[in-house]
Amino acid sequence: MSLHEKTETAEIVIIGGGVIGLSIARALALRGVRDVLVLERGSFGCEASAAAAGMLAPQAEANSVDLFFELCCQSRDLYPEFAQALREESGIDIELDETGTIYAAITEADVAEIQRRYEWQTSAGLPVEKMSGDEARELEPCIAKTVQTALRFPRDVQVENRRLVSALTEATKRLGVRLLPNTNATSFTTTNNEVTAVTTSLGSIGTRKLIVAAGAWTSFLNGADKARSKISIEPVRGQMVCFETNPRLTRHVIYSPRGYLVPRMDGRLLAGSTAEEVGFDKSTTGAGIHSILSRAFEISDALADLPMVDSWAGLRPRAPDGLPLLGPCAEIKGLFYASGHYRNGILLAPITGELIAEAVASDNISPFVKAFAPDRFSLIGTAR
Repeated sequence: MSLHEKTETAEIVIIGGGVIGLSIARALALRGVRDVLVLERGSFGCEASAAAAGMLAPQAEANSVDLFFELCCQSRDLYPEFAQALREESGIDIELDETGTIYAAITEADVAEIQRRYEWQTSAGLPVEKMSGDEARELEPCIAKTVQTALRFPRDVQVENRRLVSALTEATKRLGVRLLPNTNATSFTTTNNEVTAVTTSLGSIGTRKLIVAAGAWTSFLNGADKARSKISIEPVRGQMVCFETNPRLTRHVIYSPRGYLVPRMDGRLLAGSTAEEVGFDKSTTGAGIHSILSRAFEISDALADLPMVDSWAGLRPRAPDGLPLLGPCAEIKGLFYASGHYRNGILLAPITGELIAEAVASDNISPFVKAFAPDRFSLIGTAR
């Protein structure tokens, strides 16, 4: 599709072609919306979606039961059906591995943290198993002898996030969604506080419904007239390391308060990660890699004998309160946000797709969307 010398139109435009934007596009198409256009500044899924580890582990990461934890658990529990549907729609297996996650305690502070986590999760009726260090090593012999105790979360699983990107891209194409890569959306136009168009690097696109799912680049999009977004989404760099294992070192994801190991079906083993406020710098650093390796060796000293075959970094999109922005902008009709997923973009992709598609196509605003509405921040101001 060429946008030169003419104005294209679309019923719904989505800015951002990562797993969030693609999941929304798919959900809209499955609801019968036939004119959906997804714009991506580079290649589809090449940013945070490709850089992630693919863990679906809300129980391992949460400190208490709250609405965000419930959102994460509900999205995790959608994954078996989501994975099967994507395989039927795209022909691609996203390698949902339901072995589970082990949370390892190494220091005395870790042991105390595990006990707190075990108590509140069992009180909440969540599936969690407590093990001694020896029992954890019986399950996964690679676990270091310094691990004193552990929890096993059978429902905290993982997915191959890069295959997820491929599956979503192919599924949306087959469903009739228009995908436009290498297209930078710079601003949107409003008339009487209603979206009318999006300005891009290739020209203008007329639309009445605009969904911003641009991840770490969300804050760059502003109104072209009097509306200027004040949403602040900051990039947080996360570096990753990849080892090669043959045979596989572990089947479980192994998590600690300081790092994690994620085994892939093809023998790769991912180790992560860092959280660095360095702007839009996606380079890896010696200090970052050293930090990851030291935390990974703490979990399993067997990694010292494995070849490190790759490393990379991605930019997580973080809102000021660390929680996602979901749903319509109250001040501009037709403007929706699905951003700020921070460390949970892969985990929250299925439920975000459903919630935003419902809000856009049916005006059905769920309690989750109300709770994480973008209007909890001051959105719109007067342009100078």
